[in-house]
Amino acid sequence: MLFSDVVQTSETVRATRSRKTKIAAIAALLDAADPAELEPVVAWVSGELTQGRLGTGWRTLSGLAIDPAPEPALTVEAVQSAFTALAGTAGAGSAARRKQLLGDLWGAASAPEQAFLLRLLSGELRQGALTALVSEAVARSADVPVDAVRRAYMLCGQLPRTAVAARAGGERALAEFRLEVGRPIRPMLASPGASLDEAMAEFDGEFSLEIKMDGARIQVHRDGEEVRVFTRTLREITSGVPELVELVRGLDCTSVVLDGETLALTDDGRPRPFQETMSRFSVFDPALLAPGVNPTRELLLHPYFFDCLHLDGRDLLDEPLRERRAALAKVAGPHSIPALTRPDAEAAAEYVDGALAAGHEGVMVKSLEAPYAAGRRGRAWQKIKPIHTLDLVVLGAEWGYGRRTGYLSNLHLGARDPETGEPVMVGKTFKGLTDALLQWQTAEFPRHERSRDEYTVFLWPELVVEIALDGVQVSPRYPGGVALRFARVVRYRPDKTPAEADTIDSVRALLP
Repeated sequence: MLFSDVVQTSETVRATRSRKTKIAAIAALLDAADPAELEPVVAWVSGELTQGRLGTGWRTLSGLAIDPAPEPALTVEAVQSAFTALAGTAGAGSAARRKQLLGDLWGAASAPEQAFLLRLLSGELRQGALTALVSEAVARSADVPVDAVRRAYMLCGQLPRTAVAARAGGERALAEFRLEVGRPIRPMLASPGASLDEAMAEFDGEFSLEIKMDGARIQVHRDGEEVRVFTRTLREITSGVPELVELVRGLDCTSVVLDGETLALTDDGRPRPFQETMSRFSVFDPALLAPGVNPTRELLLHPYFFDCLHLDGRDLLDEPLRERRAALAKVAGPHSIPALTRPDAEAAAEYVDGALAAGHEGVMVKSLEAPYAAGRRGRAWQKIKPIHTLDLVVLGAEWGYGRRTGYLSNLHLGARDPETGEPVMVGKTFKGLTDALLQWQTAEFPRHERSRDEYTVFLWPELVVEIALDGVQVSPRYPGGVALRFARVVRYRPDKTPAEADTIDSVRALLP
């Protein structure tokens, strides 16, 4: 297969907002791929590489001033081989070798192929082909149920590997994927709930009430003495959290997979601000800390687990929450979030008041009958907060005026369209921005720049920000038909990807 076939499909996907057209284009591409080409092709249309990081930064890539080839002649195999060679380049002389490999690749690529390579290698391939769309294309191409593809992908965490299995063995091969201790799976996600009473009524009394902690999501795997810790984006952080590793190694079990939160506490046991917890993670930029917050890495992290996905050889993903909670209590009771099971309205209200008084965000209402729907956001878990907050994607920022002259200030905010994966603009705000955040935005946003005009820098949809609001109103001003009321910035969420941002449906659900 020619590499230009992948590039052309990418352009087709970028050019349409139709979900059906996107899926059909990707499926046709997969149909044409040979078995050896399938894995890299699936990765590339998802905006990823099978080799992971190649050590090629933006400065190196943007400096490749090499004339393009007059006609496309590169093959998928040749490009994949070049990426593999780049990934394996290390040690003395590696910089020169990497530059030569990139130069050879760029010189063999046509102009459209060079543009695609630049976006792919710099992580800026934005074409609306999120993994949900590619998953459906994989299912169509292999003629298997999409739910079987989603589950296999959930368990192995690699969509290219899932596609190869679907092509080679169909639904039976996909069914052979199992939870593997030591390999993270995508976390189950919650949806915003309208109110405690409505959530309780929806589950007809069969629910668990838990504290909604303002911490960092963790997934912990233990196999014998080996313990590995992952973030919500499946990034391994084991070496940076020795206190969590030691605690889990001391649990009374042989193997376990736990889902939960970790956070730092004050001397009196109250939760520290989210930014302080995140300062323990290298991905977090200290510039995002609030004034006066000490970005020390000496803060002790405490785990609070709320789910058990595997225990001593038994997978629990498909078991109802009541069974998983029982396993959690058995293996990590003192370190689990206290849950109130099947409470009446009075007991539930007291629990919520206690959670808020202790400094927590709110509560979670979870169906006791629901399995663990990894990687999915559904109604089985609902988060209830006293103040409406949404995780939105930053689409751009306007240059400030007055005391904010010279700073990127007024944010353009978008919610995710669940059908296409594209962001839909729902409002703007400059409220809540501290001087430190203004400085950070002005330095950081050009790194994500898509285009600009005299007043605004428009961004690729890569940054997630948490926004507090008083409500939502109908408005023809924005494409989604709704607008945020009194929106203000709470914080940036470096622990979340745009695929985890709230949907336009969640925003519309807040309409009176």
